[in-house]
Amino acid sequence: MKFALPSLFSSSVQKPVSSLSQRSKMMEYDQPLVWVTLLLMLFGMVMVYSASISLPDSPKYANYSNSHFLMRQAMFIGVSLLVGLLAFRVRIETWQNLAPYLFVGTLFLLVFVLVPGLGKGVNGAKRWLSFKVFNLQPSELMKLFIVLYAADYTVRKQQFMHQLTKGFMPMTVAVGVVGLLLLLEPDLGAFGVIVCIAMGILFLGGINGVWFGGIGATLIGIFSLVIVLSPWRRERIFAYMNPWVEENALGKAYQLSHSLIAFGRGELFGVGLGGSVEKLHYLPEAHTDFLLAVIGEELGFAGVLVVVMLFYWLIKRAFEIGRQAIAIDLTFAGLTAKGIGIWIGVQAFINMGVNLGLLPTKGLTLPLMSYGGSGVLINCVGLAILLRIDYENRVLMRGGRI
Repeated sequence: MKFALPSLFSSSVQKPVSSLSQRSKMMEYDQPLVWVTLLLMLFGMVMVYSASISLPDSPKYANYSNSHFLMRQAMFIGVSLLVGLLAFRVRIETWQNLAPYLFVGTLFLLVFVLVPGLGKGVNGAKRWLSFKVFNLQPSELMKLFIVLYAADYTVRKQQFMHQLTKGFMPMTVAVGVVGLLLLLEPDLGAFGVIVCIAMGILFLGGINGVWFGGIGATLIGIFSLVIVLSPWRRERIFAYMNPWVEENALGKAYQLSHSLIAFGRGELFGVGLGGSVEKLHYLPEAHTDFLLAVIGEELGFAGVLVVVMLFYWLIKRAFEIGRQAIAIDLTFAGLTAKGIGIWIGVQAFINMGVNLGLLPTKGLTLPLMSYGGSGVLINCVGLAILLRIDYENRVLMRGGRI
């Protein structure tokens, strides 16, 4: 009895110590992912304020206060974080079960956008559903739900992925219907992002390489045909190729030329926060589609490089989480994580390319940073799902149960 007591005491102490040491080696959730997401949103909010502070000087926004867009963006971020927290609590298995229903439901919303009286038009495009208090952009919802749907489809049809009729065509038809509805809005940029997401997930899921190459060539042909048959898109392409011709600089390439001027003024370290001249009614949509140009002018190459590196880290982390999930046989979770990485990466690349004159002008926002409720909300939900995938990976690697 004399020697048993120290033994019992020793074992009772050792268990909590080992448990604590195990927790210290592996966090409960990916804290860097959370902080990078918050940093991008808060940095974006500051730049939205800087880019929009002078808008009330124009007749279009005369009734707005100088802080109108700042307050609304802060509200969007607050609501998005709350919804993201709720989304994080949903198990990935539940998201997989809901994926087909969310996809079909969003298809109906895309149809409702085109119904007179329901859809709200801005600058000639009908992309929003107005609910008085806020406007919902269904194409933003589709970007997330196509990730879930394509990942679920790939898992369900895994044995048919090398077949054209059973494996490839159903998904092609689904994306084609989405594309038709988006082109009717019109929203070619969102269609391009959604096609890249679906094709990327199918490629990662092991689709036949020949069919993948063939459909890729077909899609390039379709996009080219859409541009050729649309006079104003064709004019925009010609203007993009030579934006400094007076006719283009004052017309279709007006945004692009002033975006390039903004980057030129910024040089290495910028003119200083709040010092942008281009945002003073020279550069249209500076707080939405061309926010990066304002960052480039005020914070210079250094500020743009910080944004690029943060997005690079975010996308890289998404693919790492996806690889880890697939390694422990969570195929749907792995494809979803990688799909979220493709989504954020493609949209950020297109927006940055447009701002820098590398791509023709398209109405796509910079994820997490540009002004807009639907975009920030869906970005937060997508990254909350990514965080949940990582959380479930960690639980399973510890030997626990979800």
